[in-house]
Amino acid sequence: MAGFRGRADGLVDFRMVPYPALTVFIDFGDTLLIDDDGGERRRGSVVVGLAPCHFRGCGRDVDVLQIRLSPVIAHAVLGVRCGTAVALEDLWGSDARRIQEQLHAAGSWDDRFAIAQATVARRFAAGRAVDPEVALAWGQMVRSRGRVRVEQLAAEVGWSRKRLWSRFGTQIGLTPKRAATLVRFDHAAHRLAAGHGVAEVATDCGFVDQSHLHRDVMAFTGITPTAVARAPWLAVDDVAWPTTKQAHRRSGTFLQDTRR
Repeated sequence: MAGFRGRADGLVDFRMVPYPALTVFIDFGDTLLIDDDGGERRRGSVVVGLAPCHFRGCGRDVDVLQIRLSPVIAHAVLGVRCGTAVALEDLWGSDARRIQEQLHAAGSWDDRFAIAQATVARRFAAGRAVDPEVALAWGQMVRSRGRVRVEQLAAEVGWSRKRLWSRFGTQIGLTPKRAATLVRFDHAAHRLAAGHGVAEVATDCGFVDQSHLHRDVMAFTGITPTAVARAPWLAVDDVAWPTTKQAHRRSGTFLQDTRR
């Protein structure tokens, strides 16, 4: 979890770089999110799935609590798999409105994290878990940074390739091959954002060559590797998520100047 606060007097335009987790934005400020891909305007809390998307946000008082959920956890917490983006209220109903009100009334970010944590834990306990084989396959993808073959995963979990393809796609929302590609892309994108060269990243992350890396980056983001390296969305990661080994709850806030 991470807290974001900003004061804007105009339109804020940002592109979300795809991430191998579902992202829940719980808005308890005054923000309007516009999904440019579908042309649909959404006010309030939104769940962003694993597919690429482009958002424009506008508002004066931006107070957002962001939660990243592994897709194997999100399956139980959200109740359904999500595509590009869906309003949280469509998934949680009155629960979404209740948590927004509680977050708005909370006196500190620690209190807000505790409220969100309790809600997620309750819904996870009541939800339906993914198959253990699907969870194992996803874990192998993450540990290998996407450098794993579907046939190898199927053999490890004791399923046929066809069964793994079907169950994984139903519960995670992407095919195993696409999911592994997303995990590999994410590792490459963060390497690029850290200042590593395109050729070095392509080699270290298992791409055939720079052209292969370029194609994957363009497919996921619509922009070049050079542009991805400067993406504000990735730059925020080092502040909001300083290490993958940290506890899931982060105290404090990220103060973002959204003035243009």
